Amino acid sequence: MSGPPLGRPPANVSKEQKRQANESERIRNSIEGKFGQAKRRFTLNRIMAKLSHSCETAIAITFLGINLSTWF
Repeated sequence: MSGPPLGRPPANVSKEQKRQANESERIRNSIEGKFGQAKRRFTLNRIMAKLSHSCETAIAITFLGINLSTWF
């Protein structure tokens, strides 16, 4: 994956660079969409665990639930 280049946009962009940028953007959109779904449907935004180990476990269980819901 590649992100947008920093600084001023170049005057001439090759077709290969445009294709790579579009492909990377599609990948990022699908990943961010899955995180949005996790926050809305699977209450990822309401994790209130105090310990880091507990938070990691809650997040892992949430994504396990997402994977199981797409599998069934």
